[in-house]
Amino acid sequence: MAVKIRLSRVGGKKNPIYRVVVADSRMPRDGRFIEVIGRYNPQTEPSEVEIDQGKACKWLATGAQPTQTVEKLLRIVGIRKEFEKNKDKYMSKAD
Repeated sequence: MAVKIRLSRVGGKKNPIYRVVVADSRMPRDGRFIEVIGRYNPQTEPSEVEIDQGKACKWLATGAQPTQTVEKLLRIVGIRKEFEKNKDKYMSKAD
């Protein structure tokens, strides 16, 4: 099963708010997901990004592939840098 970390849209018409979710790549954008690891609100200034670092690193260590947008959000929050710095620690926890 190919697992992706991606955005799932919630909120009303012309009011996008996104959840950062871990989902099977075959599922639709707003379909079934495995776990919610954060949220993203692009409407505030500056944009509000909340991602659980422990959950995100766990899923990255197990091989989940982030989409381009989520990759950018992970870099903004600093999770990607933290994961790369302590990769072997997270990889041992994933086993």
